Amino acid sequence: MMTTTRWRVRCARRVMTAALSIAAAAPVFAQGVSLATLQREALDGDPRAREIELLRAQSELRRGNIEAERLPSVTAQAQAQYQSDVARPPALLPGGAPLFRPPKDTYDANLRIDQPVVDRTVAARLAVEQAQLLESQARVRTGLFALRQEVNDAFFAALLLQERAGALAAAIGDLEARLEEANVRVREGAALAADAAAIEATLLQRRQDEAELTANRAAALRRLSKLTGRSLAAADRLERPDLAAAVAEARHTSEIHARPEYEQFTRTRGRLARQQTVAAAQEQPRLSAFARLGYGRPGLNFISDEFEPYGVAGVQLQWRAWTWGAGRREREALALQQEIAAADEAAFARALDRAVDADAVSIDRLTEALALDDRIIPLREEIVRANGVRFREGVLTAAEYVDRTSDLLAARYARAGHQVELAQASARLLTTLGLEVR
Repeated sequence: MMTTTRWRVRCARRVMTAALSIAAAAPVFAQGVSLATLQREALDGDPRAREIELLRAQSELRRGNIEAERLPSVTAQAQAQYQSDVARPPALLPGGAPLFRPPKDTYDANLRIDQPVVDRTVAARLAVEQAQLLESQARVRTGLFALRQEVNDAFFAALLLQERAGALAAAIGDLEARLEEANVRVREGAALAADAAAIEATLLQRRQDEAELTANRAAALRRLSKLTGRSLAAADRLERPDLAAAVAEARHTSEIHARPEYEQFTRTRGRLARQQTVAAAQEQPRLSAFARLGYGRPGLNFISDEFEPYGVAGVQLQWRAWTWGAGRREREALALQQEIAAADEAAFARALDRAVDADAVSIDRLTEALALDDRIIPLREEIVRANGVRFREGVLTAAEYVDRTSDLLAARYARAGHQVELAQASARLLTTLGLEVR
C-alpha cells in the first residue's frame, strides 16, 4: 500500500513537471516582425523603385529639347562649287563682248537664324511628354504593387510553419513527460516495455517532424529575406496580423479604386487625349521669322565677280492645308485606343470583384471553422487528460494514449492552419483592393 502511494505521488509530481515542460516547449523567438514592415522594406529595396525618379529626370531632358524649339536655331553652311556652264547675257558691247561674265566657280558661306513665332505643336507635345511621364510612373507603381502579394505568400508560408512549430513543441514536451513516466513504471514492473517503446517511437517521429518543419521554415524565411532585403533568422517571430477591422470596413465600402492599375488607366487616357491634341495641332499653320548672313562670290548681285557680304531676312508660313485625311484618321485611331483602355479597365474591375468575392467567402468559411476549432481543441485536451490518468493507472495502453495525443496535435494543426489562412485571405483581400496592410 505504501509503495502504491509513493508511486502515485511520484506520478503527480511528474505530471506537474510535464505541464511545465509543455508550457516551456514553445519556440523562443526574438522581437516580432510585422507583415506591413516587410512589405514596406520589399518595396523600398526593389531596384525598380529608382525608376520613378529616373523617369522624371529623363522626361525633364526631353521637355528641355521640346522647349528649345521655341528658341532661335542657328545653322552654319559653306559651299564651293564649279559648274561647266553658266548663263551668258546677250552681246551688247562693241565687238560682241557681253556686259558681264558670270563665274563658273562660286563660293558661299552663310549663317541662318530661324525663330519660331507661332507653333501650336510645341505646347501640345510638352503636354504629351508630361502625360507619358505620369503613365510610365504609374506603370512602375503597378509593377511594384505585385511585389506585395509575393511578400504575402512568403510571409504566410513561414508563419504557418511557425504556428505549427508551437503545437508540435507542446506535443513533444507531453510525450517526453509520458515517456519518463512509462520508463519509471517499467522499472518498477508496473508496465510493459512495449508501452515505453510505443511512446518513444512516436516521440522520435515527432522529432523528425520538428526537424522537417524547422528546415522548411528556414527555407521560407530565406525566400522572405530575399524579397525584403532583411536578414531573418530562425529566432525571429512573425506577427500574425489582426485585419478583422480593416476587412470589415473594406467589405462595407461599395467601391474602392486604390489599386495603382486604376491610376495607370487614367494616365493612359490622358496621354491619348494629349496625342489627339498634337495630331490636330500638326494641321495648324506655323509662322517663323528667319535671317541669313553670308559671304560669297557672287553675293546677292549675281552678275558680280567679287566676294561680298550679304544679308536676307523675312517671315515664313508653313501650312499643311491638305493631308488626305491623315490627321482625322490619326485622331480616330487614338479615340479607339481610348475605348480599348476603357474596356481593359472594365475587365480589370470585374476580375477584382471576382477575387474579392472569393476571398470574402474564404474569410467567412475560416471564421466559422475557427469557432469550431475553439470547441474541438478543449474537448481533445480533456480527452488527452482523461486518457493520461487512465494510462498512469494502467487501464489504457500506450498505443491508445498516443492515438489521442495525435488527434490533439491534428486539431491544433488545423486551428493553426485556419488562423493563418484567415489572416492570409484577409491580407489578400486588402491587397486586391489596393489597401495597405497595417
